[in-house]
Order: sequence, then structure tokens, then C-alpha cells
Amino acid sequence: MKTELINTIKEKRGVVGIIGMGYVGLPLALAFSNSNVKVVGFDIEESKTQSINDGISYFKHISSNSIRNVTQKNLFYATTDFSEISRVDAIILCLPTPLNQYREPDLSYVTNTIETILPYLKKGQVLSLESTTYPGTTDEELAPRITKQGFTIGTDFFLIYSPEREDPGNPNFTTSTIPKVVGGSTEDCLEVGVALYECIIEKVIPLSSTKSAELTKLLENIYRSVNIGLVNEMKIIADKMNIDIWEVIDAAATKPFGFTPFYPGPGLGGHCIPIDPFYLTWKAKAYGVTTRFIELSGQINTNMPEWVIGKVSDALNKESKSLMNSKILVLGLSYKKDIDDVRESPSVELMELLKAKGAQIYYSDPYIPVFPKMRKHSFDLKSILITPELLQEIDCTIISTDHEVFDYDLIHAYSKLIVDTRGVYRSITSDKIVRA
Repeated sequence: MKTELINTIKEKRGVVGIIGMGYVGLPLALAFSNSNVKVVGFDIEESKTQSINDGISYFKHISSNSIRNVTQKNLFYATTDFSEISRVDAIILCLPTPLNQYREPDLSYVTNTIETILPYLKKGQVLSLESTTYPGTTDEELAPRITKQGFTIGTDFFLIYSPEREDPGNPNFTTSTIPKVVGGSTEDCLEVGVALYECIIEKVIPLSSTKSAELTKLLENIYRSVNIGLVNEMKIIADKMNIDIWEVIDAAATKPFGFTPFYPGPGLGGHCIPIDPFYLTWKAKAYGVTTRFIELSGQINTNMPEWVIGKVSDALNKESKSLMNSKILVLGLSYKKDIDDVRESPSVELMELLKAKGAQIYYSDPYIPVFPKMRKHSFDLKSILITPELLQEIDCTIISTDHEVFDYDLIHAYSKLIVDTRGVYRSITSDKIVRA
């Protein structure tokens, strides 16, 4: 059965079903279909499946043409009907794995989906989990559910873990050019998984187990979290010493070895870096390990929005103004520049803190015209156009996300006060600019 499935995959006679048409699932579906592999995209949101079938993209960094190019060739369509899982050969889960209110892993999206598709699984399929999670999830949560259906993993059903490595808006890397880590529940599972991803990925890295692949993903993002936490702490120290942290980082980056530059900001955003470290700290407790280093960096990064608001309050005080009732404009709602993704965005956290302190809040982000529905946040706001008249009415402008489309010369010319969290004005000395 393994050989037959591998041949079906390599000869591109099979069908790939991808569950979750979000920032990971949609690019992955396009990568497979552009390689002449038929894809069925699954999602519980009919608006997404309808958009795909109509050839309309709902993400800024993915063009509608790229979708139409494959849907019109009958290589890709989307559905909310999960019974169609029975007609695919490979199933790939690209689902959210958030934290609950106690900062513990919430696998409900994954486990609920598995329960939904169990009746439609069949012998000879391969299932891959791409969602970020703690080591042991694939074997502890997915495998038992599959075996209860009467399948033997590694013999008539194949289970793998291969973490996503998408970086929305990064022009230097695509789904196909980013190396892909794969771990299998058995050696035969691994062999099938490697064959699956070699259809679209230039370099596939096989690992000895699903646990190793799961921990690899966590290490990648914890590495970034820890280093960002370090540079955010250095930013505070430099500020107290009246030193420009951006100048220091740029200077340190000239060293050709032993240093990789990381940059401070208003906090961590996206679905990975603010969340992944806590997946490991939670799991490590089961082994009697306290991850002090990881937790410390998480604490520093989590506190960054509070620190920024403190800088805003201090800057307004110097102008004899209170934060309460002041008009504050937040520039950029997405978690990083030039994309339309607001997941865990520090900009939203800044807005919550400003709201709690009684400020009048406005935001401008051309990629997010209306404040979206979010699990933890709700604002009845729309993006406003930046004009000289607007800036002159605003008491303080916070550069939270440094989109390239913003006219920073105009913002500098007409703003009364600017709190710069991204180093946009690092080369400018001005009384109206406060670095945060």
C-alpha cells in the first residue's frame, strides 16, 4: 500500500486535500496545483471557499490571477463539504493552534477537525499536520483517533508532521523554495511524507520522528522570540542611557561573524512567535523542566506595548496634555509591514491599552480598511486617510507598523508628536519624534 501511494503521488495521479484555507493552506494549495497536482481546499467559512471558486483572493500577498490560473484548469477548487475527504489521497491540516486564557495550548481546531473527518478516512491515505504544536501532539492526539477507526499506521494509513514555514509578504522566499522538515510516525510514513512534499518543495529534510519535527518548529520561533526579547530589553536600557539603539544595532551588524541583527518593536505579532514558546513551556512542565529563559523573553516581549504607552504618556505630559481624551492615531494595524495579517498584532494591544486609559483612538492601514472580527478584540473603527488636516488634529501619531506605502515625510511635517516604535526616523533628530 505504501508503494502504491508513493507512485500515485510521484506520478501526480492523486488528489491532495488541504484543510484550512488561511495564510498557510491557500499558498500550499497553489503550490501543489501549480505543480499539476489536483487539490481540494476545505474550510468551514463559505465566504473563503466561494472566493476561491470565483477566483478572488482575500489576501494582499496572493493575487487573484494566481488562483484563477489553477481553478480554470480544474486543478483546484474549495468546499465546505468535509465528506469529500473520502476522495483525496493526501490530507494536510493547516489549522490554528492558539493559546487559551491560561496560556495553555488550545488544540480544539485540530482535534475537532480530526473527529469530523474520521468517518471519511480510508486505507491508503496519508495525513500531515502542519500546525505548530508541542512535541508529541501527532502521536498522542492524532494517532489514537486514527487507529480507533481500525487503521494500522505505517501499514494501511500514513501519518506525518511537517511544520509550516510561511512568511507572508516575504519576496525572497515562496512555499516551494523554503526547505521543508518532515517527520513520520514510522519509517514508511516518513517515506510517504517525503514523496508528498517533494512534489512541490525544492529541498525536503527528513527527521527521525514527528516529535523531532514538532520541536524543530518550536526552536525556530523560540530562537526569534528570545533574540527579540533581548533586543527589546536592550532598547529600554539604551533609552535610559540616552543611546540610539538603532545606531547600536546597525553598528553591531557590521561584524561579519557571531552576530545576527534583530530589531525592537512595539511587541510580538503573528500566529507563531507570540504563541509557540508557550507551547514548549507547557509541555516541558510534564517533564519537570522550568523554561526560565524562554519565559523571561516572553514576559519582556509581552510587556512591550505597556512600555510604548508609557512613552506616549510621557511625551504628551511634556506638552501639558493627558493621555485621557487625547486623539491618538495608530499607524499600521497588521503585525508586520506590507501585509494584511492582524493575528496577535501588537497594534491591537496598543489600541486596547489606549482605550482603557480614555484616549480617542484612530487607526490608518490601507491593507485593513475595516477593523476585522477577532476572538479577543473588538473595535468599531475604519481605517482613515492620512492628510495634513488630520495629522494637525491628532495629538500623537504612533508608528506601530512601518508600511512602505505611508508618506513618512508628510507624517513628519504635519504631526504634532510622533512615537516611533520601528526606527522609521532613526536618522532624523527632531523634538517631535520620540523613539519607543
